[in-house]
Amino acid sequence: MVTGNGHLNGGAASPSAVDQTVADAIAAADIYRSCGTTYLHIDNPLTTNSSAVMNHDANPTGAVVPPISLATTFRQNTPGEPMARSDPNSWGMGYEYSRTGNPTRGVFERAVAAAEKTKYCVAFSSGSAATSAVIHLLSPGEKVLSIDDVYGGTQRYFRKVVNPRMGIDVDFVDFGNEDEVQSKLKSGDGKIKLFWLETPTNPTLKNPAELGADLVVHSVTKYINGHSDVVMGVVCTNDEDIYKQLRFTQNGVGAIPSPFDCFLALRGLKTLHLRMEAAARNANAIALFLEKHDCVSKVVYPGLKSHPQHEIATRQQNGYGAMITFYCIGGREQAAKILQNLRVFALAESLGAIESLAESPSLMTHASVPDEQRKLLRIDDTLIRLSVGVESCVDLILDLDSALNAALSSVAVK
Repeated sequence: MVTGNGHLNGGAASPSAVDQTVADAIAAADIYRSCGTTYLHIDNPLTTNSSAVMNHDANPTGAVVPPISLATTFRQNTPGEPMARSDPNSWGMGYEYSRTGNPTRGVFERAVAAAEKTKYCVAFSSGSAATSAVIHLLSPGEKVLSIDDVYGGTQRYFRKVVNPRMGIDVDFVDFGNEDEVQSKLKSGDGKIKLFWLETPTNPTLKNPAELGADLVVHSVTKYINGHSDVVMGVVCTNDEDIYKQLRFTQNGVGAIPSPFDCFLALRGLKTLHLRMEAAARNANAIALFLEKHDCVSKVVYPGLKSHPQHEIATRQQNGYGAMITFYCIGGREQAAKILQNLRVFALAESLGAIESLAESPSLMTHASVPDEQRKLLRIDDTLIRLSVGVESCVDLILDLDSALNAALSSVAVK
């Protein structure tokens, strides 16, 4: 049987006359747990427990695409009483000024809350702004325990702004070392108020809130938007008090995304499940190819059995994603030759878009990480990161093969 949520075996809302052949075909077609229904039908989100109650009056025209609301201010019938409190996209607040609330931003926030299976979502002008909003939940003298292999921009913000200027201590810890984590907790004097973790995910791979996370932060710029044309971030939570504080910071600081960016990101979200399916299939084939290439010394991809956390990824995630890192033989010269000889992969920062990207973390995204820390994290000059897109898998592999062979020949000449 197949349930209305796309799961096999049981459930009241099952299609009739389903034999095993049909059930298998449905399972193969719906590998991302009916995510598409949630993403496409936010006007009636079938899988969200969002506190925003649906009101069909919010869409009197029946338009299947939410409109872009460019208004900066909204009329009031009574002083101090915003209109449209019944519009679910206003989160019960109505509209008075677009920094405080905007219909296009509201529908996008509701869509991401639905995708993450949380009650609330607050959108910001960038992933870094979303990170900053989370830090605003803390007070001077409190502490953050952060994974050591954190995004370079976050590490820079924690190390150069949060710690010295806000009076909030940040310790970077290898969360793969349980003894080290426990030691930090014991020496924290009860002042550790935030664990900052990074996991290779987006709403199709797993929902961290279902695994116990109090907050889920996304750089919407990456997979959720997925088209390299929007910079944005979100914070999702089930905690009403945290939500209210985030909403206050969003309004008070004013780091909000534009209505047009919210429109684009919502459009991107609607195809996330399709993009991820194609990109992940490409990534799996590319990872297997790289493991066999003479110019590659190591491949890091959770879908490979050689990955030390492969079993955890299999247990926690719905698929393995489309991010690959690998180490080439030789040194900086060979890594540069690989990157300079790519033609389909673009040499560029960021990730999660439909086009495939390649970069050198030691010289680009993680250049701000102190040298000694990069050595501990094995972010050296031979490390190359790939964000695999949705191009032809054959073209991507041929592109990598040509670039790798160019680097290999330079080693052979020496």
